Amino acid sequence: METWTLLDGSTPTALRAEVDSSGTLRAAPGQDVFGWHRSAPGWCRGDACIPSFRVADLETDDGLDVVGFAALAGLVTAVDPETRTLATVPDAASRGRDLTGTVAPELTLPTLTGEPFALSSLLGTKVALVFWASWCGCRYDLGAWQERHAAWASAGFTVVTIALDADRASAAPWHAEAGTTHPALVDVDGVAADAFDIVNVPTVVWLDEDGRIVRPQDSQTATDRFRDWNHLSADASAEALRRWVVNGDPGLTLDQVREHLRLPSDDDQRARAETRLASWLATNGHADAAERHFAAAADAAPHNVALRRSAMPQRGIDPFGDEYFRLAGELAEAGVPLHRPLT
Repeated sequence: METWTLLDGSTPTALRAEVDSSGTLRAAPGQDVFGWHRSAPGWCRGDACIPSFRVADLETDDGLDVVGFAALAGLVTAVDPETRTLATVPDAASRGRDLTGTVAPELTLPTLTGEPFALSSLLGTKVALVFWASWCGCRYDLGAWQERHAAWASAGFTVVTIALDADRASAAPWHAEAGTTHPALVDVDGVAADAFDIVNVPTVVWLDEDGRIVRPQDSQTATDRFRDWNHLSADASAEALRRWVVNGDPGLTLDQVREHLRLPSDDDQRARAETRLASWLATNGHADAAERHFAAAADAAPHNVALRRSAMPQRGIDPFGDEYFRLAGELAEAGVPLHRPLT
């Protein structure tokens, strides 16, 4: 058996597995897979079990079909046999259930200095999750988001910015320039963009005091610096936010929230798995393998600007250069909007 790198959480782990004569990746018997362990009822994790009869076709004396089992466990996989690396993300059905639950998906992300920060620590507070990136012009809005945070903090409101960057160092200078005091997090592994189905930045999600989504994925800006390009109004964004924070009016009923809430597709999740794998490969010196998986992600979800543009710095491409404008033109020709404001 060979040692594979499994990207199934915040820290890569080792998996003993090999590709058999039929091309199936099999995990060595007797080990946990994706946190599930073999027991008398079947494969179990915590209180959940997948009965033995459902896994029977996936098990042989040589071990467990890893990709087949992942599908049973609600995971989408991306595999690179050359580097013996496997990445997973939750499938579309799992993500859809999380997003449409009574509370928003629970996340713990690193701050700029690496400390873990749980969104649940903000229960009791109105929260604006502001998704941005160092490769986006929305980086210039951080100072204005900080001003909104400071202006309404006494009303029980906080801004939380989440950078869709592959490393904390890329986000840090922009926060230093903005004088940030609000929680500033970095989505190094793409788990927040996955959990909230973020397909471009800037995107904002509002959570009420009980952690429920009261405004789903909304393209919002805090300045009009790029209004000629994105056609978004910072004044409209600020006024909507003021009505919610000060007057308690989120502007949408619960039925309208459900109507506008964007849920991921199978293709979205396949692209996220491919991107997660590609990003790790690029960071760990496997540029050619990374390029294959970045390409697979773009093929699966060509509309996902967040995935495609965030890959550019890792591929040695200027995210503000010709490649980005070619992407924008391609999407415009296909009728896919770059920005998706709710109003």
